Amino acid sequence: ENVDPLGIHTGESIVVAPSQTLSNHEYNLLRTTAIKVIRHFGVVGECNIQYALNPHSEEYYIIEVNARLSRSSALASKATGYPLAYVAAKLALGTPLP
Repeated sequence: ENVDPLGIHTGESIVVAPSQTLSNHEYNLLRTTAIKVIRHFGVVGECNIQYALNPHSEEYYIIEVNARLSRSSALASKATGYPLAYVAAKLALGTPLP
């Protein structure tokens, strides 16, 4: 979660993980949307989606979709301990998820 408001470049924004301000409903709304997006585009491997969410109305916009490893991937991998690059490479080579 980027702490700074929309308009501040994500590369210059403070990032925290796990997210600190999303309600369970907001989290699940964005998660469900992410799954729909990756299925629509047929993404296999790592993908990150950046959202802008209005916390007062739950209105959200998809700012960008990166179907590749990125700086955000490195941060997410470090924060969660999940080896995103390793898993993405295995998927690219045709290894199915367990």
